[in-house]
Amino acid sequence: MPMMPMMKTKKLVTVQPTKNTKFTKYQMSELIFKEESYEIMGACFNVYKTMGCGFLESVYQECLEIEFEYQGIPFSSQKELKLAYRKIVLKQTYKPDFISFDRIIIEIKATSKLIKEHEAQVINYLNATEFKLGILVNFGHYPKLEYKRLVL
Repeated sequence: MPMMPMMKTKKLVTVQPTKNTKFTKYQMSELIFKEESYEIMGACFNVYKTMGCGFLESVYQECLEIEFEYQGIPFSSQKELKLAYRKIVLKQTYKPDFISFDRIIIEIKATSKLIKEHEAQVINYLNATEFKLGILVNFGHYPKLEYKRLVL
């Protein structure tokens, strides 16, 4: 009987993450709300492909509302959310650009590039609510759409 060549197999190793562990996109086991995020980003790419960059945020807001409707993506636009401090509801509220699938905050920008303050804004929104995922999308970046997923 002829000998079969031995094939090398990769051994699967489980890594216990620490606070300093950095993962590549291939090492991450599961993205939170993966399918929903994919649909949202597809809509954003369609708007960017059609409109390009250079408009005000309000233009992209309206275009994205139309695109979400067209694709059947559930959303609410600039829904007023209550804030609390020391368990006391504040008079001040905040309105994220979009809430999609009743669990994802979408914040849009129309600037030349995203900065840390934009990320901090979304993180604050997540901390102030019980949402776990925020998507920060910048339609003002050239030559392509800029975005970040922020997870609590």
